[in-house]
Amino acid sequence: MDKIVKEAVERYQCPGCVEGSDTSCYEKGDNLECKKHCAGTFSPFIGTFFLGMPKGFDRLGPYKEIKISIFRSLKESDWDYNKFNVFVWKYLDEHGNTITRGLSPRINSPWIHIFLENCIKDIDCMELTDKDLNEMD
Repeated sequence: MDKIVKEAVERYQCPGCVEGSDTSCYEKGDNLECKKHCAGTFSPFIGTFFLGMPKGFDRLGPYKEIKISIFRSLKESDWDYNKFNVFVWKYLDEHGNTITRGLSPRINSPWIHIFLENCIKDIDCMELTDKDLNEMD
């Protein structure tokens, strides 16, 4: 695992993970993410959430099986983004990475994809700003 992937996994997945708080337990998933990652932070009235993710991308809601997928770039993603895999929100974080929340509506399955680059202009959906995130509860 190279330094960029290690930093991304430790930043977005390790905080609050049931398996551990660093990459010592890392097992490569389908992409760059840790396949052992399991959200372990719970709060009353909120439910389970991803501690390392920004507001808007952190809550699992009723979908306990949402996984975070990490890609080096949008072009390296193995997903076909179309009417069956729709981007809903995008956000450029302070690290220059693009975080997206999307939905596969045909099977009613939400997902979170992180691209380790600024690809905001290449994704067609609503862009969240820092102001938007600050206004969320």
